[in-house]
Amino acid sequence: MTLTELKYIVAVARERHFGKAAEACHVSQPTLSVAVKKLEEELDLKLFERSANEVSITPLGEEVVRQAQSVLEQADGIREIAKRGKDPLAGALRLGVIYTIAPYLLPDLVRQTITRTPQMPLMLQENFTVKLLEMLRTGELDCAILAEPFPDTGLAIAPLYDEPFVAAVPRSHALAKGKSVTAEQLKSETMLLLGTGHCFRDHVLEVCPEFARFSGTAEGIQRSFEGSSLETIKHMVAAGMGVTLVPRLGVPAHALGTRPARRMNEDPYIKYLPVIDGPEGSAPTRRVVLAWRRSFTRYEAIAALRNAIYACELPGVKRLS
Repeated sequence: MTLTELKYIVAVARERHFGKAAEACHVSQPTLSVAVKKLEEELDLKLFERSANEVSITPLGEEVVRQAQSVLEQADGIREIAKRGKDPLAGALRLGVIYTIAPYLLPDLVRQTITRTPQMPLMLQENFTVKLLEMLRTGELDCAILAEPFPDTGLAIAPLYDEPFVAAVPRSHALAKGKSVTAEQLKSETMLLLGTGHCFRDHVLEVCPEFARFSGTAEGIQRSFEGSSLETIKHMVAAGMGVTLVPRLGVPAHALGTRPARRMNEDPYIKYLPVIDGPEGSAPTRRVVLAWRRSFTRYEAIAALRNAIYACELPGVKRLS
């Protein structure tokens, strides 16, 4: 039994497909299949049920995979201890980021980490919250930048910043004449939403819960449309198909007056407006956090990453350091 074989069965259990598992492990499918079969023979135990369409894990196989995950994590811990003896920051940091944060934070964050900790390159994974939590649990990621709330999985959490939502409306729309917009005003508009699985979709529906009953129904085609990314939805706004909410970091730097516009005709089709919610005029926000496994021992790497995040510009957010 080898660590490589354990890595293979964990990948098969996760992907439920030998070909995808082999691709994730950067080996050929025959190589992976032979190794899994060899381990099954050594244990005299069937780990997986194979069929033409899918691979399922046996009940005892689930126990073996859980133990394999623990062994692999402990092996990583041994390597990390050895690295820390030379340089606590030496070695790549496997960072996950949700889709609605990555495009806006990563460009600046990568530059900051290259400057501050060149010995600690970031291995990046962009995905849904649920998938990133699973990858944290299985040890495929060291840490992740997420937006609350998410299921309590026993992770260590460090709050990073509170980020307000901003409304994006077509410049030809009546709302574009104002300096701000209320949640009540948005209720009567066609709301453009991210597809199911995006946590930001849930955040938008918290601000405008009325759209939850329209989304996914025939009637809802008249009141809400879905897109695969915030940038796609912005294009839909520019085309006049409706309005949407975006996180503050997703707003172009010049759009809310944080920088002078480089050209007078930048973003000629979209107007960004602060959202006023409630009698006190507070804006709806989401809390962005850094999460990692409590068993992860590279504390200096987590601290360095957090410092690099705070070194980013982060316009319009409330830092929580």
